[in-house]
Amino acid sequence: MKIITNPYELQKELKNKEIGFVPTMGALHEGHLSLIKKARNENKIVVVSIFVNPTQFLAGEDLDKYPKKFEADSKICELAGVDYIFAPQIEDMYNDTDEVLIKAPKIKGYILEGHFRPGHFDGVLQIVLKLFNIVKPTRAYFGKKDAQQLALIKQMVKNLFLDIEIVDGETIREKSGLAMSSRNVYLSEDEKNRALTISKALKLAAEISTTNKDTNFIKEKMIEVLDVDTLQYIAFVDREFNFINKIKEKNSIILIAAFIGNTRLIDNIYL
Repeated sequence: MKIITNPYELQKELKNKEIGFVPTMGALHEGHLSLIKKARNENKIVVVSIFVNPTQFLAGEDLDKYPKKFEADSKICELAGVDYIFAPQIEDMYNDTDEVLIKAPKIKGYILEGHFRPGHFDGVLQIVLKLFNIVKPTRAYFGKKDAQQLALIKQMVKNLFLDIEIVDGETIREKSGLAMSSRNVYLSEDEKNRALTISKALKLAAEISTTNKDTNFIKEKMIEVLDVDTLQYIAFVDREFNFINKIKEKNSIILIAAFIGNTRLIDNIYL
């Protein structure tokens, strides 16, 4: 396995190769590992990027304290058969004070996550496009836990005619049902127990939807189960992120964003 920090060196190394690419911000867990394994099974070369992207954090968010575990992450990648880790510095990725920018869609980039974190998806799409242009992957792997991010990256690939296959990865959960996240380390034991009500509410919603498709009814029942400090949203959308008032079989996503203590968690279920 080779660790590369310079974008141009990586481009030279990877030229004209079949590549599976897994972009991450580090603090790798089983969710990331599932994507890496999928990439390993489907490609000749596997690249994992580790870069905490500053442009997708809002003022007051956890950029400075975001978990950083490069040595452990490197070992995980090595054991999983990764060929290259790309670990650039901020000045490698943002080296111009007057950059060409990419903007998230005016509607779908500013609902839900985009509403509560305005500008977040501008930063996400900016860095993902930069990484795509450096790595030039055949396939890129993203988890379904960040459902809105996944949808917007797919839209960017389509709108900008990028020759990349975007591959979905299922949300990986702890045995308790809690969706794996690098931010779970912020949770105390009591907060972890209360966080479990998020996945329980989603599971209940899936059960109810088999007999009652009305989203208002489902939302009421979900709220009864939740034990969170601040509920930002429960939303019902189709796969294109249009809001719906009736569950559509095999074309619906239920999403939750909530604070447990000071930790913001998101989760979803695809129906």
